[in-house]
Amino acid sequence: MPSQRRVTIADQARGTQKHHAWNYGAMGDQQRRHQPAPPPEGLASDPRWNRAGQWLSDGPGDREPGLTVIGVPASKTSLSPTGAHTTPQAIRDALWRYSTFAASRGVDVATLAPLDAGDLPDPDADEGATLSAVAELTKGGALCVALGGDNSITYAVASGVFGADLSHGGLVTLDAHHDLRDGVSNGSPVRRLIEAGLPPSNIVQIGIADFANSHAYSMRASEYGIRVMTLDDVRRRGMTAVMRDALEIAGRGGAGIHVDLDVDVCDRSVAPGCPASVPGGLPAHDLREAAFVAGLHASVRSADIVEIDATADAPDQRTIRLGALCLLELAAGLARRSGALR
Repeated sequence: MPSQRRVTIADQARGTQKHHAWNYGAMGDQQRRHQPAPPPEGLASDPRWNRAGQWLSDGPGDREPGLTVIGVPASKTSLSPTGAHTTPQAIRDALWRYSTFAASRGVDVATLAPLDAGDLPDPDADEGATLSAVAELTKGGALCVALGGDNSITYAVASGVFGADLSHGGLVTLDAHHDLRDGVSNGSPVRRLIEAGLPPSNIVQIGIADFANSHAYSMRASEYGIRVMTLDDVRRRGMTAVMRDALEIAGRGGAGIHVDLDVDVCDRSVAPGCPASVPGGLPAHDLREAAFVAGLHASVRSADIVEIDATADAPDQRTIRLGALCLLELAAGLARRSGALR
């Protein structure tokens, strides 16, 4: 009897991969459309086990997108040498390792219509392209998630979301650092947003770490009037309560909220691919919970996942996989927000 070879996801995908021709409007000349890539070799195919990578790759079909994803591979202004420009595609690849169903949330993200808008070609050289692309992706009300890239993208992504309403916008950062440095780098997006008109009173920073900031920048945050919630605050009160309070404060302006998920807020044991992560940071489940609560909140219009260097990750890709799970947690929160339960 001839042996039967296991049918894999890759086998099914060959020759059947769809290439969608979505209309990107004004940003069409500024970016490369994402071409769905074949899944990793060796993954078993099971029609009852929907893979998140397939869900994102398939796109919205005839449905109106509720979630948009765009890669913003910035890395050239980073204060530390980084290969963060390789990370957006690495996160997409990692999604094939996960299903679309969150058992503890009681939600399947496959009920959402996702649109993967691909990667911007050179976001370091043209922040305006990022701003325009994000403005286009959010104008229909979809939640936009930007895959970094380093933390410098937070300035252009948030600016694109709020546009002329920046003075009424809000920002929540999950970050070990204040990001209030002078100049233009991955250490300055919060200061740049404030100087562009974002009210400091609508900014909350969660997870600020000891020995990861200077006294001068801590004082700058205090002088601006930024609300700071330290790692000890999270440990004492729990991430869910802290995040809910942060979103209430950030949302007071009425124009919505951008959430910055800087993965270096996590403990170095779970985020070795982040150049600036430190021992003693947040556990992975706290960052995932923050992402879910953000996706659930009606005022959150956009988020970014930043500071992962895919070229410096552990062999098991634990940091990249955490980034992929943060994307899925945002989607799960959004699905719950939209009432898309199964």
